Amino acid sequence: MEEYDDHHEINNFIKVWISAFVSLTYCYFIPAKIPKGKFRFVSLLPVFYLFTFILPFKLTTISLGGGTAFFLTWLANFNLILFSIGKGPLSPSLSNPPISFSRFISTSCLPIKLKNPSSNPENQTTTTTNLAIKGLILGLLTIIYEHKQIIHPSLMLVYYCCYLYLCLELLLAMVAAMVSKLLKLDLEPQFNEPFLSTSLQDFWGHRWNLMVPNILKPTVYDPVRDVSTAVIGRKWAPLPATLSTFLVSGLMHELIFFYFGRVYPTWEVTCFFLLQGFCVAVEIWVKKSAKGAEYRLHPVISRPLTVGFVMVTAVWLFFPQVVRFNGIVRVSNEVAAVVGFFKEVGSTLKWLKMLVFSG
Repeated sequence: MEEYDDHHEINNFIKVWISAFVSLTYCYFIPAKIPKGKFRFVSLLPVFYLFTFILPFKLTTISLGGGTAFFLTWLANFNLILFSIGKGPLSPSLSNPPISFSRFISTSCLPIKLKNPSSNPENQTTTTTNLAIKGLILGLLTIIYEHKQIIHPSLMLVYYCCYLYLCLELLLAMVAAMVSKLLKLDLEPQFNEPFLSTSLQDFWGHRWNLMVPNILKPTVYDPVRDVSTAVIGRKWAPLPATLSTFLVSGLMHELIFFYFGRVYPTWEVTCFFLLQGFCVAVEIWVKKSAKGAEYRLHPVISRPLTVGFVMVTAVWLFFPQVVRFNGIVRVSNEVAAVVGFFKEVGSTLKWLKMLVFSG
């Protein structure tokens, strides 16, 4: 595996985000003045090209490159597509004041969503204490990975699922916390305890990485549903819309994984999301066919069935690509390096404190 130069990677990371900032500044001051439609879309094409084919290839680590690819190639591009047709969070309605520059920049490419005042706080269970506990668990998992040779392979597969979940939640939570403090915004959490899901719809639509359904709904689900309504009727239109949404999600994951390892896709990841989409569509079909009748399993049964299905299918179809570019090892090494850095900083501060007080 290629060795990474930390200083070179950090320098590239800074350059990438300066380029992204300049590009989004251009979007705010130039295309925003062009009437929505094809001409605004054409004016955004250089930004789409930069965010898809240039900037993600400047970074090689998963910690810095992975988040950057997700924020720019997926979130920013999709938000700017909506912006080109006068929709999405970058295009407030005429009844609202114009969006501020800082709000435009942060909303376009960061995984944030303003909290809905009417949302039920009981449904948003992420707290500072909760995240701190998960951070400690992630640190423990990093230590455990050093002894993976004595752990049963089946347990390691469970380990990979937990590790991926914790890394994603903590990364997105840290980004949201910084944006919230800087812009003084009250934001929705990006994860809502997915291990408590009682169905696949609940898992993918209301608990797992909520920024993804938030951006895919207006860009994929709603347009496909509208077209399907004219063909098969409103009742069944959600089925092709759901499958299309999961297909696009799978293709975007394939692209981001390509950025990670420069390894060409074998399409298992796309198959994973298509399988999830098919099963969600079946759930929708069963509920609509029941015509109002309630057939709900007790959470004691539905939760392990839901989470177990996602984990088993992820081990079968999702993780082979992760293993192919050595993703878990690389992330573990990067997390360990960060932990080691803070240990060194702590030791240095302790030494300075002793030196000052002894003097």
